[in-house]
Amino acid sequence: MADINSTHPRMSSMRAGPAEALPVRALTMSDIGDALRRGYADFLAQPSHLLFIALIYPVAGIVIAQLTVSYNIFPLLFPLLGGFALLGPFAAVGLYEISRRRELHINSSWLHAFAVLKSPAIRPIATLGGLLTGLFIAWLLSAWVLYRWLMGSVPLTSAESFLVPLFSTVNGWTLIIVGNALGLLFAIAAFSLTVISFPLMLDRHVDVGTAVRTSIAAVEASPRAMMCWGLTITALLVLGTLPVLVGLMVVMPILGHASWHIYRKVVPR
Repeated sequence: MADINSTHPRMSSMRAGPAEALPVRALTMSDIGDALRRGYADFLAQPSHLLFIALIYPVAGIVIAQLTVSYNIFPLLFPLLGGFALLGPFAAVGLYEISRRRELHINSSWLHAFAVLKSPAIRPIATLGGLLTGLFIAWLLSAWVLYRWLMGSVPLTSAESFLVPLFSTVNGWTLIIVGNALGLLFAIAAFSLTVISFPLMLDRHVDVGTAVRTSIAAVEASPRAMMCWGLTITALLVLGTLPVLVGLMVVMPILGHASWHIYRKVVPR
């Protein structure tokens, strides 16, 4: 396989200390399209393996939705499903490993997705995964506090008792607008911290600080292209949730592999 990082018109680097960011290349719109094509090719090469791994994501989403309805905590349904996407980069680590092995022309199966557990990078990967989980929990707490502040007096007896005042009162629309704006801030933070962090740690065995700084540097080097990549991820995840989350079994592995190729384009070897 040819080295996709052999040429690129621009490069940006940050050098200020031993844990500083690695040099990064600016991402372009054509890079995004190429990464998606390569991610799709990876999916077609081993669809059964990827479907097995990606099944975890939609099943977890369905379980979350069912628990939310069962325990009448409807205000947390959207924050849970939306915030669950924050954990996507961590959940896709096994897919990065399969892409890495394919790139090196090493035979792989779905079992190799769990080879990450034996990687020297498992400790920093788990650490950043824990931080990402903490960000997810912080988002849920923020969403719940915002709901209690604006709609706390509304009794929750059914989905209708929540949805009717949500769309028919000033406080309800305030909750929608402010809640989405707050969610956007959490999404931007999570994206900036992790857009290339996990594949970088898996591939180069760098520490968490270096991985995060490099990820932020990558976003700063090409904000427009990175914004388009983030919007692409969001749009595809939304499409994947439409058929009762089943579409995530296809969308999740494609995005996971495409994320690996985005990393390859951004961080030179």
